[in-house]
Amino acid sequence: MPHAVLTRHALNRALLARQLLLEPADLEPLAAIEHLVGMQAQEPQAPYLGLWTRLRDFDPRALSGLLESRRAVRAGLMRWTIHLVSADDYARLWPLVREVAARGFRGSPFSKQLGGAAVDDVVAAGHELLVERPLSRAELAALLAERFTGADPASLAMAATVLAPVVQVPPRGLWRAGGQARWAPAEQWLDGAPRERSPGAFDGDADRERALEALARRYLAAFGPASARDMQAWSGLTRLAAIFERMRPELRCYRDAAGTELFDLPDAPLPDPDTPAPPRLLAPFDNAILGHAERSRIISAEHRRALVADRLMRTFLIDGFVAGTWQLKDGELRLRPFAPLPGPDRDALVAEAERTAAFLAPGGDGVGPSVTLPLASARGSVAGGRAPAP
Repeated sequence: MPHAVLTRHALNRALLARQLLLEPADLEPLAAIEHLVGMQAQEPQAPYLGLWTRLRDFDPRALSGLLESRRAVRAGLMRWTIHLVSADDYARLWPLVREVAARGFRGSPFSKQLGGAAVDDVVAAGHELLVERPLSRAELAALLAERFTGADPASLAMAATVLAPVVQVPPRGLWRAGGQARWAPAEQWLDGAPRERSPGAFDGDADRERALEALARRYLAAFGPASARDMQAWSGLTRLAAIFERMRPELRCYRDAAGTELFDLPDAPLPDPDTPAPPRLLAPFDNAILGHAERSRIISAEHRRALVADRLMRTFLIDGFVAGTWQLKDGELRLRPFAPLPGPDRDALVAEAERTAAFLAPGGDGVGPSVTLPLASARGSVAGGRAPAP
């Protein structure tokens, strides 16, 4: 039987629903983080905006509490980038994605600047130092350089923190808090926290395959319908086609307009493509726009190229699709549409931006920066209020 074809709008609304972006969800922060299979967190405050955008009555202090109680952690995981995950998910994910980190390190200049030092020796020495106290990469580099003369200190620190199960510790990542990124061994930091497994090797290939299948189900629940290539782009893992093929009997299959086969969970939501999608300001590097190889379900190729100028990829959605970028600078939240917006869309976007500005208010008093949005004529801006109709 031929697969049903899902339009771009159908895929968009499915993604928004599963990313909790169609309407606020009544979930606790930890449950939301686990549903999303982690949140991109290179920018330390990004997960707070990401959860505020998705959850009803989100209190940022609750997320800080999860980090302080070690029920959530920040670590290098999918795509060799920093993600915020639950402690349980760190133990589930690290054994799978450690190969991504190892591959990334081997292909980086750091791997070629160890001065002949054995990688295993560097990792062991780094672990010994990090057990004593959390260290920044700069601090770790200086100490490792004393043991491995002739090696590039920064490369030593990268090896010790990329190739081993380590996590970033607070105050890094706390709400409205600064602090250098300091690292600690995962097992030591998470001692006493509930975990599914220790962050190490699997008990054979069959155990690893089962873990990959479980991860594929969770990926589809948060990002589906999707292809094996989509999941590979999200995770950094390779050769996942065989996993989806083995799972085929339990999955529902579709095709997109280009004919690509997409897999999905049989009971996952597929909203009506005409479901209204309110404006949303997404957090920097939000996984909603990074979770697929083929991203036209949320951003066009043209607009994807336009994001190169925004280093943090801070985007906003209009009718469910990326329609521009935003920036918080000099007391203003500046909205930059890729094209002129109709009056009703401008009004709704400004209202959502004002809510976001109040949440991000530096003083925590709800009095946020003014909002600026270029007019359709590209002459002037609207500050701290609703954009006028054309």
